[in-house]
Formats: sequence, structure tokens, C-alpha cells
Amino acid sequence: MEQGEITAFIGPSGCGKSTALRCLNRMNDLVRGFRFDGHVHFRGKDIYHRSVDPVAVRRYIGMVFQQPNPFAMSIYNNVAFGLRLNRVKDDIPERVERALRGAALWDEVKDKLKNSGLSLSGGQQQRLCIARAIATEPTVLLMDEPCSALDPIATRRIEELMTELKEKYTIAVVTHNLQQAQRVADKTAFMYVDTTQGGRTGYLVEYEDTNRLFQDPKEEFTKQYIRGEFS
Repeated sequence: MEQGEITAFIGPSGCGKSTALRCLNRMNDLVRGFRFDGHVHFRGKDIYHRSVDPVAVRRYIGMVFQQPNPFAMSIYNNVAFGLRLNRVKDDIPERVERALRGAALWDEVKDKLKNSGLSLSGGQQQRLCIARAIATEPTVLLMDEPCSALDPIATRRIEELMTELKEKYTIAVVTHNLQQAQRVADKTAFMYVDTTQGGRTGYLVEYEDTNRLFQDPKEEFTKQYIRGEFS
């Protein structure tokens, strides 16, 4: 994935899109029984090397989840949470404001920072989670179906925000919405699941510039998926 671009992961349910995404900041380490083979290189270093602290990885590779998940605390403390977790002590109010501005939420909440994050609408809650993720100033932002629980208006606002954020962050997004991938992504990875051996093995079928993948896919599975022949 290239710096300053949005990469979308598409494919049918169960093909491993979210699992692959969570490999990129070691969130799968928290899953009982998880086993990893291979390498993930970030800034020239393998993040799975035994010398690498997973918490430090997540400081630079943030994540926004499918369901908005603000903490049961104030809007301000939601955004400041990651800063405190990473032992940031200086300029926290300025960093919180900067993150809320970056998530296009500041003007809506600047007069109610002491209110609970749970008091916001669904779309606002998701933007609050984005503010929380970018408060630590990561390099990469991972987004796992960030619009699946939102209405069309809130979805459009998150898509616009993604386009704005890629000026500062490298973004990877999992989506089931093919139109969304076409609207926001520079590159798209299509994944599929192999069930021929009695199990379920997800694998990468095709990875290409988004326009090229949707207009002239090379692989037959990609063509069938884009035509809506399976989901």
C-alpha cells in the first residue's frame, strides 16, 4: 500500500478481508488461537519481529471498526484516551482539538466536550472514533467497514472525510459496498475464498488501480463478483 493513497479490500463474506486488515496492526494478536506466518513490513521493519511491541505498532497504525464504539466517557476523554495510553502529557487539549478538526467534528461538539460520546448520532460517533484514532498522529489508518452501520448521509460524510484524510494518512478500508470502493479508493484488492479442500481459505485474487480493476478486471472471479453473480 502506497503512502497517501486509499486501498480498498473487497470480496465475499468469509474471504478474510477483515482478518487481513487486522494483521496490519497486530489486532489479531488479541484473538485466542491466532497464528501468523509471513511478514508485514512498515517503514522498513517487520512489525511481527519479536523485538517489536504490538502497542507501539498500534500507535502508528490506527484502526476504526465496523460499529462506532465510543467509550462511556466524555467526548474530550474519548479523544484523549489514546494520548494518555501512549503517555503523552503535553498539549493534550490542543491535540484533542486538532483531532476533532481532522475528523470534521469540532464545530459540532466544541461547546459540549464534557457530554458523553454516546450522546452523539451514529455518524458523529464514527467520526469521534476516527478522531480518537488520529489523535496519536498515526501514519496509517485502517477502517473495517466504517459505514456499514450508518445511513446514506452519514456514509457520504465519512467517504468525504476519507478523501480528505488521505492527504495526511495512508488508508486501508474493508468494504462490501463496491460503489464505495470506486468512489474513494486509489487501489483495490479483490479477495475470494477457496472451499474446494473442505475448509475455507481466503486469498488475494487481484490487486490493481481501482478504475482498471472495475473497468477491465483480469481474473474471471473478479469479473463475476463485479457483475454481482455472487456475494
